[in-house]
Amino acid sequence: MGDLVVVGLGYVGLPLVAEACRAGLSVTGLDVSRGVVDGLNAGRSHVDDLDDAEIGELLATGFTATDDATCVAEADAVVICVPTPLSAEGGPDLAAVEGACRGIGPHLRPGTLVVLESTTYPGTTAEVVRPLLEELSGLGADELHVAYSPERIDPGNATYGLKNTPKVVGADDPAAQEKARAFYSRVVDTVVVASGTREAESAKLLENTYRHVNIALVNEMARFFHELEIDFWEVIRLASTKPFGFQAFTPGPGVGGHCIPIDPNYLSHRVRTQLGYGFRFVELAQEINSSMPAYVVSRIASLLNDQEKAVRGSTVLLLGVTYKPDIADQRESPAVDVAKRLLQLGASVRYHDPHVASWDVAGTTSAGEDVLAAAGDADLTVLLQQHSAYDLDAIEASARCLFDTRGRTTGESTHRL
Repeated sequence: MGDLVVVGLGYVGLPLVAEACRAGLSVTGLDVSRGVVDGLNAGRSHVDDLDDAEIGELLATGFTATDDATCVAEADAVVICVPTPLSAEGGPDLAAVEGACRGIGPHLRPGTLVVLESTTYPGTTAEVVRPLLEELSGLGADELHVAYSPERIDPGNATYGLKNTPKVVGADDPAAQEKARAFYSRVVDTVVVASGTREAESAKLLENTYRHVNIALVNEMARFFHELEIDFWEVIRLASTKPFGFQAFTPGPGVGGHCIPIDPNYLSHRVRTQLGYGFRFVELAQEINSSMPAYVVSRIASLLNDQEKAVRGSTVLLLGVTYKPDIADQRESPAVDVAKRLLQLGASVRYHDPHVASWDVAGTTSAGEDVLAAAGDADLTVLLQQHSAYDLDAIEASARCLFDTRGRTTGESTHRL
């Protein structure tokens, strides 16, 4: 029998595959994308946290990727790590979760452990996943063990990975709880047991909502501190000297990635649909954070105006188009909205990012490899992401005008968010 099948081989699933293989488990990866499957089997990685050499090491342990769900019939445990985006209406989109259940359900055998790791609203595991799996497998409640464990993958984090980040695990019956605890204990250093699936689902939403609301707070403060002509970055530095009761958050051009701009809306949707009223903090935070790209563009227009230039016809260079520093992940990056708004105003938009070979934003052009020359040519250079590869002092010296949205430069000629 195989130890584990991981469903969904992206930023969450592939690190789980890696740690499980390193722990000595027999692992199969299941993905609906033939391109992902073929790439992994050929030793090619498509995520930041694993390189091609590491994929080769996984293959050497016996790991294989497939798009054939019959592999589930040989598994002791199946972990679902598929995307949970927002629908067009702004509510939860569980199509990938439901699709994964439909794929694996007919092949499950008695005693198999199934764990959902995809971030979702409280009640998904008990109300959607378990009933669907029981229906498709024909297994009774006592034959199928279902649990929930929220993913805590932080792409690009060199300190905390899957193994040394505590793993929350929740199930609604003792047998499933013990199976899930025992499974993850083979892979990670610390397992934290929740009393049920809803509590485990809610824990992840609290984590992300906490960040979402606090980032919105400093984003809004950055805007009015600019109007008050007070250096907000200095304010943050001073407040951070307090050794208790304060955690520093910093403003930026918007919020990217999967977790913060999307996940809190799952909780807000659940509160509104089940309880009949809104989660006002989340909705206000979403309004503030999603407005930041427009605010950045308004600041760009003001800076160009100070040079007696219009946005239309000006060349604006965007530095860093990923959602986090030092990775290639562009999911929900605010750089896209900034670029599109500038293009609508008639700007000539160029971009540079050492981690992004091509950027799929129609109308923008690559600045090439020489970032200093590009900064010298542009009417305005905007630092959107502080990749460590950037020599900010040199960029500041080369740029005609630099707008720093990350608070990483201190020169007198630099304008900060």
